Amino acid sequence: MTETGDWNAKIIAEFRANEGRVGGGFEGAPITLVHHRGRKSGREYVSPMMYLADDDETIYVFAWKAGAPTNPDWYYNLTTSSAGSVEVGSNAHSVTVTELSGIQRDRVFEEQARRYPGFAEYADKAAGIRTIPVLALCRA
Repeated sequence: MTETGDWNAKIIAEFRANEGRVGGGFEGAPITLVHHRGRKSGREYVSPMMYLADDDETIYVFAWKAGAPTNPDWYYNLTTSSAGSVEVGSNAHSVTVTELSGIQRDRVFEEQARRYPGFAEYADKAAGIRTIPVLALCRA
């Protein structure tokens, strides 16, 4: 398993053992486990990520990848299939996936950056290269 895979496996195990709560740098942050299928491999993946809740039906996730010049693979998997599933706390459900754009995208991203300033730093790092995508995951 790669270092990223090891890190993800630890976060996933901690999340499931503590009804959706994790410690370390993510202590107190809203974390979800997003299930998605590889667009090429067809293999199922689980990616832990921070989210912003809109309501009981929709959460937003951010393809920040620490401000890297490329989007994370999970972004392409979710946008290609337009579907996945999430674990939030001790609940799980299927979701549809929609990418936000324009004013709506900016409003949601700015709220996340206000709550977690690291997101603004990632946006600054990616500026001129890419705009960090925001995906709406809506209960199916």
